[in-house]
Amino acid sequence: MKFLHLVYANILRKKMRFFLTIGSFGVALFLFGILVAIHNGFYQGIDAVEDNRLVVRNKTSLMVFLPYSYKAKIEAMEGVEYVIPSVWFAGVYQDRKNFFSQFAIETAGWVETYPEYAIDKDQWSAFENDRQGCMVGRALAEKFGWEIGDRIPLEGTIFPGAWEFNICGIFEGNKKNVDLNQMWIRYEYLAESIPFMKGQVGWYAVKAIHTDYVNGLISRIDGEFSNSPAETKTEPEKIWMLGFVKQMGNIKLILISVGGVVIFTLLLVTGSTMAMSVRERTSEWATLKTLGYGDTLVLGLVLGESFFYAIIGGAIGLGLACLFVSKGDPTGMMGGLFTLSPDNIFAGLTLTLITGFIAGVLPAISAMKLRIVDALRRV
Repeated sequence: MKFLHLVYANILRKKMRFFLTIGSFGVALFLFGILVAIHNGFYQGIDAVEDNRLVVRNKTSLMVFLPYSYKAKIEAMEGVEYVIPSVWFAGVYQDRKNFFSQFAIETAGWVETYPEYAIDKDQWSAFENDRQGCMVGRALAEKFGWEIGDRIPLEGTIFPGAWEFNICGIFEGNKKNVDLNQMWIRYEYLAESIPFMKGQVGWYAVKAIHTDYVNGLISRIDGEFSNSPAETKTEPEKIWMLGFVKQMGNIKLILISVGGVVIFTLLLVTGSTMAMSVRERTSEWATLKTLGYGDTLVLGLVLGESFFYAIIGGAIGLGLACLFVSKGDPTGMMGGLFTLSPDNIFAGLTLTLITGFIAGVLPAISAMKLRIVDALRRV
């Protein structure tokens, strides 16, 4: 620790170089934070999905409805615990930029099927007794300043017209990755209000008694309705959700590619900076060694400079990323969960330290191996 003042003095010797290198780390880690938040938006909600849930939709397309009569047939199958009819509502609140998920659901068995949501019993009871009621996630309520008892107007898109819903409750998450940017409305109200929806559902959420039944149920459900006017495609809910992500492209490949290019560029910039710094101080390293300071100290001083750049620049970049993310998803919730967890921040700091080490290790070894006689000869 007593040699930290040497590290501090050396990095501030060229102030322009110092700020540019710190800025390089800051920009790279800021971008890292945003990329991770985008990744979380697409994938974190999937992690909260139960393994014993299936989705049954029309084989042709999700936009083609299924008969409501399928519910009783699926419920009668061995291994099925609950069957929940659901419909994508897709209403607009004030402006089309205010996108959030809206589902028309049948309430019977919903709480048991989706245990990842923390739902107050009294609020849920009020929702079940109000045809125009709705439940909203905590994040959604905070975004728009909604409270229980508010009446929320929506402009229908798939189901035209002016709709209004009473907020009966605000649900939380029992898991850290649960998407709380959702609104649930009553399926019965939708079916009563739209004539063509009577006897029709968008898809069925099926909860199996145990994961051991999942594979068997997939084949039995699809086999039951094969060669019917509305054939089904049944798949685990996680696979179904991943299908939506894949429609937008290979998100992971894009993020890894962009992140890889940024980190590689950062290595080049920082490595070049450290190499120049070592070359400029060749005579100083020789002087230190002449005074009796060992090769290990020289190695530590150069690596210390590289780590200092990494820690300060990385902390600034991640700090700015956290501030940016804290303001919410700039895409209007298209990405779902837009967050940076403590684990993400720790991963970012680890990455910046590794980058600092890789960028500084070769110049540090070069300085450590420098012979006093050779160094003093250089001009």
